[in-house]
Amino acid sequence: MSHLFKVNHLREILLRRAFVTAEQLNGHESSRDGQLGAMLLQEGIISDAQLAAALAEQFNLPYVPLDGFVVARELFRELPVAECYRNLFLPYRINGDVLEVVISDPYDLSLTDRIEAMCGRRVKTLLSTRAAIDASLKRSQGEVSALDDISDDFRLVVEKNTEEGADESVSLENLDGESSPVIRLVNTLLVAALSKRASDIHIGTHEHGVRVKYRIDGVLYPATEMLDRRYHSALVSRLKVMAELDIAERRIPQDGRFKLRSGGRDIDFRVSIMPGVFGEDVVIRILDKSAITTGMRELNLDSLSMDTSVKMRFRRKIREPYGMVLITGPTGSGKTTTLYAALAEINSGEEKIVTIEDPVEYQLNGILQIPVNEKKGLTFARGLRSILRHDPDKIMVGEIRDSETAMIAVQSALTGHLVFTTVHANNAFDVIGRFAHMGVDIYGFVSALNCVVSQRLVRLICEHCRRETKPEASYLEISGIDPGLHSTRTWYEGAGCNHCSGTGYRGRAAIMEYLDMSPDIRQMIADRRPAKELQAAALKEGMLTLRQSALSKVFSGETTLKEINRVTFVD
Repeated sequence: MSHLFKVNHLREILLRRAFVTAEQLNGHESSRDGQLGAMLLQEGIISDAQLAAALAEQFNLPYVPLDGFVVARELFRELPVAECYRNLFLPYRINGDVLEVVISDPYDLSLTDRIEAMCGRRVKTLLSTRAAIDASLKRSQGEVSALDDISDDFRLVVEKNTEEGADESVSLENLDGESSPVIRLVNTLLVAALSKRASDIHIGTHEHGVRVKYRIDGVLYPATEMLDRRYHSALVSRLKVMAELDIAERRIPQDGRFKLRSGGRDIDFRVSIMPGVFGEDVVIRILDKSAITTGMRELNLDSLSMDTSVKMRFRRKIREPYGMVLITGPTGSGKTTTLYAALAEINSGEEKIVTIEDPVEYQLNGILQIPVNEKKGLTFARGLRSILRHDPDKIMVGEIRDSETAMIAVQSALTGHLVFTTVHANNAFDVIGRFAHMGVDIYGFVSALNCVVSQRLVRLICEHCRRETKPEASYLEISGIDPGLHSTRTWYEGAGCNHCSGTGYRGRAAIMEYLDMSPDIRQMIADRRPAKELQAAALKEGMLTLRQSALSKVFSGETTLKEINRVTFVD
């Protein structure tokens, strides 16, 4: 079924929407509508999005931006991805018995009829830009259809064994051209992981098969169905070859890395292989440097969605002339990102800032960043000593792991340097015991300490499928919340959609427990008062706990009660 015939001329719509001026249309009087848009776009007078918006009005079609959209796998079974590329359209969704498709050229009046002939359904057309459709097709091909096709070769019914190849390129364009199913499987797993924003790929070996999972926003999700165990050896060997590891060694852990280019992006993959009962398990850590570099340009404390009162107090502490700013939390809780946001704010170019990290994941302009290299003898402690001879004003120590590094860091903070660092502890008060266990003088430690931030990450509700919900009163009670709030507040959850791969969550934000080192708190720590008394005193002074920070995000509709119960304890 064709879309409605246009009512207004394109030039009239462009002028009325102020996308162009009358002067810019000079010389285009004789151009037909179908030519006018392409010519103005080529001359840079209008943008792709402006043209799409004008065409949507002209042809009375709904406009969809397709930001992060992924085609559901069942739609690619109705309309092959090759046909989508060839005719530049996108299957959007099935609404009743009507298939909605997104097009970019409404002047192609026969396109709807051709799509209806392909799928045997009635078709309704929507409109978007060529670039958005192309990007969504590539994202969807890597995430859905290609992975489906390749997984077919490795399910438990497969009998055929294959030779492993050597081509290490990863791109959507050549996935179907690989001769070895093992290479195609590895390449597609990597491409799909990037499309899904995965931070890690977990390949686990079980008694009856091999399970591949992606860690997305801190939670593991299945990537494929269970794969046949007979292909485990070839799969692990392929990864070992790429990471330049010993393929003959299967009894000890091995660590390696490789770098690939995908879609113009340089991406690092760190491979960790661990022998288990049923064979070797593999974890691949993904570091997309292009995405990090883009994010770092806009990184500051405002971009971390910190609580306003915490942000104001933390901002004061990172601008003090000396002392120690300490971030604590488990691995993967965003500690380094918070420290870099702080450094980005104070990096005015007037002071010498030096960091020592293991490894250097983010690269900041104007800051000397030193990677730890324990094989060559460059440890945190040795590097920190050398940094102090480099006349620094501000120092960042990626992590305090041992007593020697802890003592040097405290001494540096006491002798006129501002030290930013992290340590593994469960909350802000456990930090004190951690440093005491490492043999650091507590009086010197609290004298140096400016503040402690304990941090976790919680998943955010997907904006595309966010909806109201009503949690059970009993669940509120278990969560430490007054059941009377059941009907007085509005609660939200994610229904699950293509944008969030059906999880209901997309993206993460930090929740923070902030401990300000006031004179009373310092004295109580020096007197070795119990942690319970310290916490009570800090709460009186306005400390925000992790649970309180998490609940504020639930009440503002950013995350769910179930999610904060996963990462925080009930007070």
